Amino acid sequence: MSTLFSKIIEREVPADIVYEDDQVLAFHDINPQAPTHILIIPKKPIATLNDLTEEDQALVGRLPLIAAKLAKQLGFADEGYRVVMNCNENGGQTVYHIHMHLMGGRRFTWPAG
Repeated sequence: MSTLFSKIIEREVPADIVYEDDQVLAFHDINPQAPTHILIIPKKPIATLNDLTEEDQALVGRLPLIAAKLAKQLGFADEGYRVVMNCNENGGQTVYHIHMHLMGGRRFTWPAG
């Protein structure tokens, strides 16, 4: 199934890419919820967290490592940041290709929305 994210991976849709390797792509969110809001996605299409398998463990484990690396590079790691993954409609997922939100540059409150 083709999603917006698969089209970004294939360069069919433009994105402001900040990181890429052979397994992962990261780009600025088009609807930012913080001064810096980056989406970190695996290039392998996995619809939801519920669809993960044991073989996806290393791939998905890369996402928070890349989030921390980007937070350091972008200068807000020491002040703090938020990472979020949503699952299905009630969890707030709107694109059915797993992704991690990296948000920084402001104070976040709890509980989340």
